[in-house]
Formats: sequence, structure tokens, C-alpha cells
Amino acid sequence: MVHFFNGVGLGLALSILVGPLLFALVQTSLEQGARSGLAVGVGIWISDLLFVAGSYLGLSYLVKITHAEGFEEILGTAGGIFLAAMGLAILLKKTPEMGPKLLSENRVGYFGGLWLKGFLINTINPFTVFFWTSVSTGLLEPAEKSEPVWLFYAGVMLIIVATDAIKVLAASKMSPYLNPRKLRLMRRISGMALFAFGLGLLVRVWLPA
Repeated sequence: MVHFFNGVGLGLALSILVGPLLFALVQTSLEQGARSGLAVGVGIWISDLLFVAGSYLGLSYLVKITHAEGFEEILGTAGGIFLAAMGLAILLKKTPEMGPKLLSENRVGYFGGLWLKGFLINTINPFTVFFWTSVSTGLLEPAEKSEPVWLFYAGVMLIIVATDAIKVLAASKMSPYLNPRKLRLMRRISGMALFAFGLGLLVRVWLPA
């Protein structure tokens, strides 16, 4: 069970990181309720599972892709533009009415747009790509295979799913206590954070130190 507990430890370390995924989860949960926040979470989890499957089943091919000339620039540019655009959209869009009633009014957005939002934020994030690649390289290349490697992935994903769900539920519980002015402030913080993450990616790609 060493692999499993190592995975749990890494998952806990990831859960305290402040990044675009956290702001997307919290903002959606505050405005549209827990189920909508979980829909974003489902998109994130599906994306992570695809990276796990790709790194586990095709590690050598994935490493070649990530080390290909120009890959980091392309991915960083795409991710930066996407996050910056999402941040601007949040800042410019009118603050919606509060409460989970929006869920019943727009089921297409719930099952489509919301999970896709989480999926794209996680998939186009260069950190996600290089994180799973580096983790898998370090885990799968050593000759020691005394335990099934899937236990490590199971530990990481278990903590990711559990902590994301806790963040969503905690944010949704805060919603009734937020008046429109406070919600607008939270929305601005979320939008500016996503825009800053996107701009930071673009600067890191095109203006390296």
C-alpha cells in the first residue's frame, strides 16, 4: 500500500494549491449551487483520468509529445488565451441571480457547458500536462514494481475528487449569506484571478526570464 499512500500525500499537496481550477469551482458553486460546481469538477476529473490513462498506457509517446519543439509554447499560448478570455468574460458578463434555480432553467449548460468548462481549464493548463508526465516518468521508469502502479493513481484521484467536492460544498453553503454586492466582488476576484493566470502563462511563454 506504499504506492497508495504516496498518491494520497501527493493529492493532499495538490489540494492546497491556489490556481484557476479553484477559482472556477468556487465561482460556479457560489452562483449556481453545489450540483453546478460538481459538474465543473466532473470535467476536471475526466480530464485528469484521461491524462492518467495516457501517461500509464503510452508514456513514451506522451514524453515525446511534451518534449517536441514548440509544444510548450503552443500549449502555453492556448492555455493563456483561454484563461484570460474566460476571466474577461466573467468580468464583463452581468452577475447572474443567485441560487441553484439556474440549474433547472438551463440543463443543457449543466450537462454540457459546465463540465466542459472544467475539462478545458484542466486540459489546456500546461501544469496538468507536465505534472502527470513527470509523475508518471518518475513512477513507471524505475525497475522496482513490487506494487501495482494503479494504486498510486487511485490515491491521487481519490484525494482530488474528495477535496474538490469539499470545496464545492463549502462554497455553495456560503451562497445564502452573500448579498448581490458581495457576489459581484467575488465574481470580480475570480475573473481577475483567471485573467492573471492566463496573462502569466503568456508572459512566461513569450518573455522567459
